Amino acid sequence: MIDYLKGEITELTPASVTIECNGVGYFANISLNTYSALSGQKATKLYIHEAIREDAYVLYGFADKHEREIFLHLISVSGVGPSTGRMILSSLNSRELESVIASENATVLQSVKGIGAKTAQRIIIDLKDKIKYTEDGSTVKIPAAMFVSGVGQEAISALVMLGFTKQASEKVVAKIVKESSSLPVESIIKEALKRM
Repeated sequence: MIDYLKGEITELTPASVTIECNGVGYFANISLNTYSALSGQKATKLYIHEAIREDAYVLYGFADKHEREIFLHLISVSGVGPSTGRMILSSLNSRELESVIASENATVLQSVKGIGAKTAQRIIIDLKDKIKYTEDGSTVKIPAAMFVSGVGQEAISALVMLGFTKQASEKVVAKIVKESSSLPVESIIKEALKRM
């Protein structure tokens, strides 16, 4: 089994990469997040998942082990294949996806092309116990909004009512409150709207 490929990037598109290792070119499907990580690089170390089927032998490549781990969790869910897993990881990076699953935010998952309400719920139910929060940087921390004041919480609620996702609202409001804790709720909302 291939764990990773290390070599020269000979071809790179938003959906795939070809890496030359000792004269052999390996073609791997990638997410947009991995594409961003590889852009501008001449060589790389790409973590691999091999999907071996009757009719195909397909490689999926990831810029880091964490993204591969999340991908493997995703494809373990009934109804989520490698293509869907890659689509999800192109819409959200692995840290954001952890946060979405841990906070049970099915709406964000449903915004991904090809993910319906049932699949989003299944992903959350199957994976929420596998996502662990830690206080170091290795996985997503508990959302900053949990430490936001009452005024901050009001601002988050207002932003959610305006149609922004709870996760994005929490992130922006937490940042604003950290910079200036004495702002009234209206000012927080106005500042958040500028940054969203």
